Amino acid sequence: MTARTAKTKLLRWDTAVGILLIAVFLAGTGTTDGFANTDNLSAALGDVSEIALIALPMTLLVVAGQVDLSVASMLGLSSALAGSLWQAGFAFELIVPLCLLAGAVGGLLNGWLVTRVGLPSLAVTIGTLTLYRGLASVILGDEAVADFPETYARYAAYTETVPGTFVPYPVALFAVLAVVTAIALHCTGFGRSLFAIGAQEDAAWFAGIRVKRLKLVLFVVSGLVASFAGIVYTLRYGSARADNGLGLELVVIASVLLGGVDFDGGKGTLGGAVAGVLLIGLLTNLLTLNDISNEIQVIVTGLLLVASVLTPRIIAVFAERRHRRTAAEESVPVSAAP
Repeated sequence: MTARTAKTKLLRWDTAVGILLIAVFLAGTGTTDGFANTDNLSAALGDVSEIALIALPMTLLVVAGQVDLSVASMLGLSSALAGSLWQAGFAFELIVPLCLLAGAVGGLLNGWLVTRVGLPSLAVTIGTLTLYRGLASVILGDEAVADFPETYARYAAYTETVPGTFVPYPVALFAVLAVVTAIALHCTGFGRSLFAIGAQEDAAWFAGIRVKRLKLVLFVVSGLVASFAGIVYTLRYGSARADNGLGLELVVIASVLLGGVDFDGGKGTLGGAVAGVLLIGLLTNLLTLNDISNEIQVIVTGLLLVASVLTPRIIAVFAERRHRRTAAEESVPVSAAP
């Protein structure tokens, strides 16, 4: 590895986010009592478990130049459906696949509107964001359904961890899925196709990549994972409500973009997205322990979202100007000595 290559990797945005994550952890450990306790770390990880799960397919979508703003509404729809079916006497073993099927159908609708009708994903998923939340309200209204089977609920709570660790079961599942997703994105032709689509969709199509099919699959997976996150969310809080996960899509997108995944597509790493999720989770936990209001936490998340989008572009502008200036200086002919 050359010095130039090492410097480039050191200056990568996702590397900087990883360093910032470590800095926040060390700062929290040194300034806030109980922050580094295993019980608190379990709670902090448990609080971001749904965000982390949804961030995996969201990363793939953004790399491919797409976005799904309906994920939190799908989470709420899945929660409302689970509560309604449980209230109607359905077995929980049947409720889970039905909720997952609803998520897949919702994702299929998003993907069909984007790939077959030709609508932009931002506009489509803003519309289905409202649609799915409305359906959740129709299914369950303003009711709250509780008393889900303890056999399953205990595995969604952060108090139940993988033996010998402080890692809750949903986070352990996320870790396994993250490894699989990272391999798929960075080590397979599937992942290279997503980067190609995000960088230049027309060129990817001419290269023989099945652009529409891949985007459709991504939206289906996004809906499927969001519905599963709805089940986890419902069991973790012990309550099925139509407004569960309200506004969660902004935190998911903020985490992915904060991790260095380019909103225009074609750039980013899954490791950066994971670091972004953990960074927002630790910051939120640290602010909560210091009695910072929820309103301030929302403002911090918003500022991080703005910074994650703006900062890389500012750096790119300055890098481009420096490159042009260097190229111009090298192109000036050196006059011959008398």
